[in-house]
Amino acid sequence: MTSDPTVTDDPALPVAGRSRTLRAARDLVRRDRRAFTAMLLLNALAVAAGLVGPWLLGQIINHVQDGAGVRAVDRLALWILVAAVVQLLLVRYARHVGFRFGERTLARVREQFVDRTLALPVSTVERVGTGDLAVRGTTDVGAVGTALRDASADVFIAALQVPLILGAVFLVSPLLGACGVVGLAGIWAAVRWYLRRAHTAYLAEGKANAALAEELAATAAGARTIEAFGLEQRHVARCLEAIDTCYRTRSRTLRLRTVLFPSVDISYVIPVVGVLLLGGVLHDRGLVSLGAVAASALYMRQLSQPLDTLLQWLELLQSSGASFARVEGVGLLSGAQARTSPAPVVDHPADNRIELAHVCYSYDGLHHVVRDIDLTVRPGERLVVVGPSGAGKTTLSRLLAGVDKPRTGTVTVGGVPVFDLPPSTLRSQVALVTQEHHVFIGTLRDNLSMAAPGATDAELTQALAAVGAHWAARLPEGLETKLGAHRHHLTGSQAQQLSLARVLLADPHTLILDEATALLDPRTARRTERTLAKVLEGRTVIAIAHRLHTAHDADRVAVMEDGRLTELGSHDELVAADGAYAALWRSWHGGSAIPS
Repeated sequence: MTSDPTVTDDPALPVAGRSRTLRAARDLVRRDRRAFTAMLLLNALAVAAGLVGPWLLGQIINHVQDGAGVRAVDRLALWILVAAVVQLLLVRYARHVGFRFGERTLARVREQFVDRTLALPVSTVERVGTGDLAVRGTTDVGAVGTALRDASADVFIAALQVPLILGAVFLVSPLLGACGVVGLAGIWAAVRWYLRRAHTAYLAEGKANAALAEELAATAAGARTIEAFGLEQRHVARCLEAIDTCYRTRSRTLRLRTVLFPSVDISYVIPVVGVLLLGGVLHDRGLVSLGAVAASALYMRQLSQPLDTLLQWLELLQSSGASFARVEGVGLLSGAQARTSPAPVVDHPADNRIELAHVCYSYDGLHHVVRDIDLTVRPGERLVVVGPSGAGKTTLSRLLAGVDKPRTGTVTVGGVPVFDLPPSTLRSQVALVTQEHHVFIGTLRDNLSMAAPGATDAELTQALAAVGAHWAARLPEGLETKLGAHRHHLTGSQAQQLSLARVLLADPHTLILDEATALLDPRTARRTERTLAKVLEGRTVIAIAHRLHTAHDADRVAVMEDGRLTELGSHDELVAADGAYAALWRSWHGGSAIPS
């Protein structure tokens, strides 16, 4: 038996095992132990105050049976009222402390999830897809929050009430207490049956929900492509299959509840009936007083309330426990795939030289898309990589940017493996800009300053001007213009210019452009590239290009074919060599030697 089993619903998306989940829960409690201790203490006092009433009621019965007067009964009744008021106040403050504890702990869970997700390598996030991560960050974290905020106080009160009430029954009469405990055996059997099946069932339900979210997100994002190729029926069938899986997994958890709750409802009556029957026999023989029988029956009846609370929350606790295991699973993923190396990590490479030595890479582990690349990029050099589609250019850019790790060989900057650099250090060294772009919800200033939090308005404006984003000056509220859904909408080319401006503000020493101006029209792209060349003077620029005028202006040109680096040299050297690059150049310019 393993010490910390880990259940995985996907090799890239693990689910934390029980011991890991429990350790994480204990750590959350330890970080706010003062509030947790206060919550336990207040709840214990509230439960103790609640036990006073039935005992005093038993004493009233005994006093009346013994012929006591009204004054004695009134005095005991007054103490019952005092105990009830004290219990009310203690419960109020216990809930207040419990809710605050729950909200603070939920905030830590959310922040930790975001930190771990952002620490994942980009390749990992791309591989697992956004659907499952989105479900874990919303539905699963929300379920954990509900349990912490709403269930924790009730569960703690109920969990304290059960042993204290049973203890009170045993103090009144050990025989009646033993009878009550035996009567609870039905509840124990039903709960044990449920718990043996519930955790696996709720994990399966969470997995099905994530798969459905992923399928719906992918279908919505690719709706135009699906329609263009007539794939509607295929995707509808896949969505229906995912919905059917969700239905079956939810029906499974529902069946578990339909067995648990009726069994428990029947079992509540048995201890009370048993105590009354046995108590009557014992009282008839003079072994217990009538007040003891009444108090014990009231205690056993009172026991149904905390048990009912525990069992009502049991279903939520099982689902939220499975959700917490899924949230903690991201910690396993970030721990397993964090940027570490066997040797101590050097946060700051010795220089800006980038070297690739015998680099091979395969997405599926079988077919190499990059093969045996040896390349040195000198600091301040402008290198352009060209080649036919599918030659491996984009994969090479991802390796250079540290997005993917080579299967064999090394990619280093200043002698340090790029993939092993901490993300903060890596992004200050190397930045990758692709034709994919993202506009974050917020103002234009927010979208820019995330790359340079300390940048002034003048610097933000200069970065926009450097990439040709003159449209920014015409925005209604300037840098304060709100972008995103139902706000000011940017076109694809404007969003790409925004991405380029962010990179300029980040100011890395090496910039990798993978068709970064593909969405711009040729004239604007040419003008933007010339402006960038001036702004990035002295910095290393590696550009993946299909427009060969970019290659003409480069210090060196690298030609890739079938995953291999086949030619390397200046534009003039490669044209003179009359190889693959020369053929591409003639095709691009119709045989002319120099671009217009």
